[in-house]
Amino acid sequence: MIPIKSFAGQRVAVFGLGGSGLASAQALVAGGASVVAFDDSAESLTKASAAGIATADLRTLDWSSFAALVLAPGVPLTDPEPHWTVTLARAAGIPVIGDIELYCRERRALAPRSPFVAITGTNGKSTTTALTAHLLQAAGRDVQMGGNIGTAILSLDPPAPNRFHVVECSSYQIDLAPSLDPSVGMLINLSPDHLDRHGTMEHYADVKARLLENAEIALVGVDDPYSDAIGRRLSAHADRNAIPVSATRELPRGYFVRGTQIVSKGNNQTPEQAEVLGELAGITTLRGRHNAQNATFACAAAWHMGLKPAEIARGLKTFPGLAHRMEQVGRKGAVLFVNDSKATNADSSAQALACFSEIFWIAGGKSKSGGITTLASFFPRIRKAYLIGEAAAEFAATLDGKVEHETDGTLERAVAAATRDAAASNLKDPVVLLSPACASFDQYRNFEIRGDHFRRLVLAIPGIERTR
Repeated sequence: MIPIKSFAGQRVAVFGLGGSGLASAQALVAGGASVVAFDDSAESLTKASAAGIATADLRTLDWSSFAALVLAPGVPLTDPEPHWTVTLARAAGIPVIGDIELYCRERRALAPRSPFVAITGTNGKSTTTALTAHLLQAAGRDVQMGGNIGTAILSLDPPAPNRFHVVECSSYQIDLAPSLDPSVGMLINLSPDHLDRHGTMEHYADVKARLLENAEIALVGVDDPYSDAIGRRLSAHADRNAIPVSATRELPRGYFVRGTQIVSKGNNQTPEQAEVLGELAGITTLRGRHNAQNATFACAAAWHMGLKPAEIARGLKTFPGLAHRMEQVGRKGAVLFVNDSKATNADSSAQALACFSEIFWIAGGKSKSGGITTLASFFPRIRKAYLIGEAAAEFAATLDGKVEHETDGTLERAVAAATRDAAASNLKDPVVLLSPACASFDQYRNFEIRGDHFRRLVLAIPGIERTR
């Protein structure tokens, strides 16, 4: 735990007592703050009380007595409208912040030069976070990994001069961290997502850009127009060290992929003088162009954190991959089973569909804006689609006349049908791919539970061989 001492002796309101909210409340108490917490869930309130956190209905209290509101990232700050706690906090003139902000304040007090890598983007941020941490750990560094990837940041060990914090940041967390100031900040890519929370793509992009504004080194993807525009804006300021990153083309300066090599090139270097940081050939856990982008960012961060090219190259070869993101679960005969449950939007599923050519695709869930219409160019790769969840009818309408499909409703039926058809196909490299292009909330609490269910179903198939 990281005790938060910046509010010692002060009263702090906390709303939202899930994983990060409860960790925030405990860290504040450990640092000497007087915390009053609340949640709409009776179960969460009971859990917080059992952990020694004082709880009360915040609507009944005098907000002038609070120094701040610490808001869980899933609670609306702006769109579709501010949560009632936000309205009360603003009326009282107190700041509304989150766990990342608490960490940043404590880091500045304890070890302001401690290495802190912060990662965001619409797609790929979890893989990039996990790979960055893996490269540093493989090179013998003391690494703490957390944030949106799973472990609440305040549950990690405290900042220290030689301790590396590698933190995935969602747009929700960035929105609640006004003084976010990483040693290395990464913006991987941007595409429309979470617009129900942010209102417009412009606002969503502006929030994401905040992660870079106070970073000592800003690594910016240039393979999509939104990120590229942010990079150009940062580069216009002489005091901003913004460095472009591309997985699609060579750059006059920055980090890019050349063939299967990850390359670093300075302004005054010729192409021949550019430094090779790593080799992607043969690394099945980093398959596809999207993972080339993720790996380029991770290698660039590791380079700036002091690793040598040989250390980076060794670490790449031993990366085990990330659960629920292109996770190779098992194989039965020629059929490979891949868990890509983390693909909660069409852009993310596009990355998986691009990696295979004989696909038995399981898709569906709670649809996002646009559905799967943007995936039409990948339809020739799909031998058959198996549709589940709320989006089944919408996806079926999109696929009609283009891709053979059936509506299975549940993951159990979809896995059984896809397994049957893939095994009977006699194709050379058939793949049963769960890449839903949807949120999970219609049938599962989160994508992890959905992916775990897929994994259990696959591993229960008679004759299956584990591949992880």
